[in-house]
Order: sequence, then structure tokens, then C-alpha cells
Amino acid sequence: MTGKVDETLGYEQARDELIEVVRRLEAGGTTLEESLALWERGEELAKVCRRWLEGARARLDAALAEEGPKEVDAGAE
Repeated sequence: MTGKVDETLGYEQARDELIEVVRRLEAGGTTLEESLALWERGEELAKVCRRWLEGARARLDAALAEEGPKEVDAGAE
């Protein structure tokens, strides 16, 4: 369960696995060692999700910057 998260893991895959990790932790019934391994995996998966979201935000910001400021049509009121 521990180790590096595959860098090619997609956002949806990482998110879905993170949801499963949280579900297992909340359900309890795992040993301390298993819980720590799950927590570590969850931290890695959260980093993958964060990188994907930051990349998406950067792409969106770049696309909006290319458009430039929108002119307000004074006659539209």
C-alpha cells in the first residue's frame, strides 16, 4: 500500500482510489499498521489530485489571459 503513486495516474483514478481509502479508514477495523499505510496512500493520492487541479487551473488561467478583457456592451442594459 505504501510507495510512490504512479505518475501516470489520472485525476479520476486518483480521486476514486482516495475515496476508497477514506471509506476504509472511516470504517475502521484495520490494524494500526494498515491504517498508517492507508493514510500514507491517501496523502500520495491527494497530491496527485492537487497536481491535476493546479494544472487545470493554470490552463484555464492561460486560456482566459489569451482572450483578454471582455468589453462591456453599454447598450445591453
